[in-house]
Amino acid sequence: MIAIRRRELLVGAAALGLLGVSACNGASGGAGVTADDMVLGAADAPVTVIEYASTTCSHCAVFHEEAWARLKENYIDNGRIRFVLREYPTAPAPVAVAGFQLARCGGASAEQYYTRVGELFRQQAAIFATGTMEGIRQKFVEIGGAAGLNEEQVMQCIADEAGAERIRATVETANSEFNITGTPTFIINGVKLETAPTYENVAAAIDAALAG
Repeated sequence: MIAIRRRELLVGAAALGLLGVSACNGASGGAGVTADDMVLGAADAPVTVIEYASTTCSHCAVFHEEAWARLKENYIDNGRIRFVLREYPTAPAPVAVAGFQLARCGGASAEQYYTRVGELFRQQAAIFATGTMEGIRQKFVEIGGAAGLNEEQVMQCIADEAGAERIRATVETANSEFNITGTPTFIINGVKLETAPTYENVAAAIDAALAG
């Protein structure tokens, strides 16, 4: 069991009121894009895809590994969809929140944000393998360093209360509008994907939305 005790990582479950956040499983604003969203793709794309995900969710990491490159190439880069990842921390919530705070650190652009989230997914197993708060902290500092951030910046971002409140609000809205029960969950033009979150199922739903 990983014990998260230091103040830098205490922006999670208790501080955010995220004790009721659902677990990672295989299965801010709602369907519209908001000012806080990190958006990839053309602003006038006919389809908007929102993924509710957690940096500590193993199924989210698997989706990123198996599907992200294809989704980006086939739908985002060519202007067919605009894509938003919405932050929905799952256990251990303090670690997930810290990861998202790191991803946004230093006024990150959308491109920088998705690169950092991708790195958090790629290193998810290594982060948990440290087994300690200090090990997790050092991994975040390492990932931040590779992104051009120093240790002080990383720790300040992780402890950012405004960012923590934004994540809390995102979770509340997601639960009230879409009844999120696990991550990753996809919303395609306002419609929740009810099938398994695989590339094939997401692509099929996008294609149906594009066909109108």
